[in-house]
Amino acid sequence: MDFIFDELAKKFGQDENSVRQLNPLVLASVGDAYYSLCVRSFLTAHHDYNASALHREASKLVCARAQKEAFFLIEDSLSENEEYIAKRGRNSHPATVPKNADVNDYRIATAFEALLGYLYICKKEERLNEIIKKVLENK
Repeated sequence: MDFIFDELAKKFGQDENSVRQLNPLVLASVGDAYYSLCVRSFLTAHHDYNASALHREASKLVCARAQKEAFFLIEDSLSENEEYIAKRGRNSHPATVPKNADVNDYRIATAFEALLGYLYICKKEERLNEIIKKVLENK
């Protein structure tokens, strides 16, 4: 995955400010993909699911309600900068909200995803690992 980080570095360099200014829904999209991969990897490492069961179990952990709960688990440990990113994600206005999601749950889930996307793009792997570990240990 180093080549991906190389591409991101070409665009953003070491300038976290540029990443902070990205559309929060873009950050949330990246964070959603990252979190989904983490959840599926975690489930694969801890269970012997077939593809269907893996998808079903992963869906329970990546839905808006579960991501809202994940955000509440880490909320007290956020830095000022991380709070800023999360608030931008929460306050963004997506064009649609999934029909199975509560609007408030979805907004908080978007905050969580935006934070993960920001940390991923900034290559803050240690912090990402802290957050993911805390969330998944509580599942």
